[in-house]
Amino acid sequence: QVQVVESGGGLVQAGGSLRLSCAASGSSFSINSIGWYRQAPGKQRELVANYSSGGSTNYLDQVKGRFTISRDNGKNTVYLQMNSLKTEDTAVYYCRFHVYYRISIPQIYWGQGTQVTVSS
Repeated sequence: QVQVVESGGGLVQAGGSLRLSCAASGSSFSINSIGWYRQAPGKQRELVANYSSGGSTNYLDQVKGRFTISRDNGKNTVYLQMNSLKTEDTAVYYCRFHVYYRISIPQIYWGQGTQVTVSS
């Protein structure tokens, strides 16, 4: 099995920066795709940024130019650098790993979620 642990998040003023981290650990798995999602109160969970299975990156239009997703393959860790934060970025942020367990078994794992609050 795979364990996923998020860190980072917190309270920041508008215009500030935060970095989220998310690490997957376990055995017998390979990563297919990784992404960051967020869910604000009363809203659906939305994709913020991800690495596709082909390695390309995708961003929500509202965060382009401000957020950057990166990864450390050796550590099975994904990061989300968030700059120029806005109050509308306030949400719970979740990482999502799509892995292949024992080569051929697809599985989805979510982080526990971390609160990001941007004050005006």
